[in-house]
Amino acid sequence: MVKLYEDERLDYLFNEELRIIQSPSVFSFSLDAVLLAHFAYMPIQKGQIVDLCTGNGVIPLLLSRRTKGTIIGIEIQERLCDMARRSVQYNGLEGQIEIIHGDIKEAPQRIGYSRYDVVTCNPPYFPAVGKDELSKNEHIAIARHEIYCTLEDVIRVSSQLLKQGGKAAFVHRPGRLLDLVTLMRQYRLEPKRLRFVYPKAGKEANMILIEGTKDASPDLKVLPPLVVYDENNEYTEETKRILYGIISS
Repeated sequence: MVKLYEDERLDYLFNEELRIIQSPSVFSFSLDAVLLAHFAYMPIQKGQIVDLCTGNGVIPLLLSRRTKGTIIGIEIQERLCDMARRSVQYNGLEGQIEIIHGDIKEAPQRIGYSRYDVVTCNPPYFPAVGKDELSKNEHIAIARHEIYCTLEDVIRVSSQLLKQGGKAAFVHRPGRLLDLVTLMRQYRLEPKRLRFVYPKAGKEANMILIEGTKDASPDLKVLPPLVVYDENNEYTEETKRILYGIISS
């Protein structure tokens, strides 16, 4: 039985096949992480996957239901890293998932250049600002703001980790789309798939999912939009399938 500390709780992931350690005093996973885990290409039988800025390990846990490949999660916050490791242990996935405590900028030197099939990342969305404007909760501030890594760091490291033809998938805010595309091309990750996520029909997109392939030729496919809530403020059928159904390739 896994040990829980302080205000931690053991939550079910949406389809109740897995459980994850969370805490109200630490930044918890949200819908964007789940959508990224569903969106990203995954090799089914074998492969090597890295999840950068892994937080409490939600993306590696979800990806373990889509692939038999090995998964490495990298997280700079020691407490989140410990929570992720204990979640992996609770679910009996130590043979598939490894959680590393460290700075993603050092990842290529630690785990190897040009050897991975897929890299995923749900990065901090907001530029670093003055201390007075940051959340008083250090864990939340680090997760939301580019304090320890910038978007360029994320994309550069993703490219360094990937083998030729490997894929990198990111979730971010629509306002950073041009930054994403520019940086991805700068670091040899050609954007190949893009999906806009809308909170409701008729509203502006509040999320984007984008995937690039290392050293690929240009050919971007814009996928059908994903609408999260219907007119009754309930999850749409597609969102329900993503959250509660079997995550498929």
